[in-house]
Amino acid sequence: MKYIEIKAPAKINIGLHILNKRNDGYHNLHTLFYPINNLYDLLKLTLTDRFEFICDNNSIPNDENNLVVKAKSLLENISNKKLNVKIELLKNIPSQAGLGGGSSDAAATLISLNEMFNLNLKIDQLHTLALSLGSDVPFFIKSKPAIGKSRGEVLDYINLEINEYIVLVKPDINISTKDAFNNTKPSLKEINYNEIILDNRIDYDLLKKYATNDFEDYVFSKYPEIKIIKNELYKSGALYASMSGSGSTVFGIFRNKEEAQESLNKFPRKYFCWLSNPDY
Repeated sequence: MKYIEIKAPAKINIGLHILNKRNDGYHNLHTLFYPINNLYDLLKLTLTDRFEFICDNNSIPNDENNLVVKAKSLLENISNKKLNVKIELLKNIPSQAGLGGGSSDAAATLISLNEMFNLNLKIDQLHTLALSLGSDVPFFIKSKPAIGKSRGEVLDYINLEINEYIVLVKPDINISTKDAFNNTKPSLKEINYNEIILDNRIDYDLLKKYATNDFEDYVFSKYPEIKIIKNELYKSGALYASMSGSGSTVFGIFRNKEEAQESLNKFPRKYFCWLSNPDY
């Protein structure tokens, strides 16, 4: 195969509880990953005689600091093959936003190179390699709704369809995941998603009662602007609103398209705003 084009979708965390810190320095988490399929980065891979990586966003590193390049190098090391390919990355998902853009790009690279070079790695092998690149990367191997435990890599796939409209709002603020973890106290509680999700649908009253994002206390205290965004989404009629990941994106779930679109008018044009289409 000489050419592959693949979409790397974003995700949100519906509830994110930090349980405790592990001996390896990571944290045990409990969260619900949900893909945002109509917001995606696009990767184009072409077979060539040397490796080349290009990104249309100049602020994104194009060396081993980029997870796409790390994923390619990882596959070279475990396969003992030189993977000469040109990878073009077209970024749509904002960086340091809590939407998993870099992790999704890495997973898409693993999937594509495995196919392009006939490496014959199974899903569980790709999953293991993905975890070595980052805690969120394993989710994007399948990009299906899943309850995440341990570092987030232990995934319990669930049947869930959010037929409502999801609004994403990211201010011009970037948050270090490391700083967020260092300044957030574990909540020591898990969410019983089996009580919240019935017949593949979310009970939003129960979700508001039980699901929180443990990063919010720290992030909101340091960046009050992000808390204001969450409050504005609720004022606009959101059934549920929360920060995704360690921020700075806040999402709101709305019962209809009109309310969702109207909510976007509340925010400055300099913000990144996105309306997810449940039919995508």
